[in-house]
Amino acid sequence: MTEVTRTVEMNVPFRDVDMNGQVFLGSYISYAESVLATFWSSRPQLESEPLYIASKVTCILHRPLHYDERVVFTASVDKIGVRSVGFIIAADIGDERAAEVEIIWQARSRQDRSPVALPEDTRDWLYGFVD
Repeated sequence: MTEVTRTVEMNVPFRDVDMNGQVFLGSYISYAESVLATFWSSRPQLESEPLYIASKVTCILHRPLHYDERVVFTASVDKIGVRSVGFIIAADIGDERAAEVEIIWQARSRQDRSPVALPEDTRDWLYGFVD
């Protein structure tokens, strides 16, 4: 079985900071998508897996990140629906929550892109990461 990586640590790079010294909003989403991709890569591989398409992305800032701060991003499963799955990617500095990015994916047919049910194997795997 593949080891599951839910946590990624990084220092905020200068390129992601605006003239006020705060991280660009789009960067939070980019970080979250990268963390989610790492987490998702450890799921069970299925022969006829559906496509997963983002249907919602929300970012809640509790306090802005700044250049060179050490941030820990943690992916967790927030909700599991019949045809969708919701993730929360938290950004923490020490014991302080800086931000949360919610990403909801819909399962879609590879043939015609119509909504389909989440595969049972994927659903079972996801339940192990519900916070």
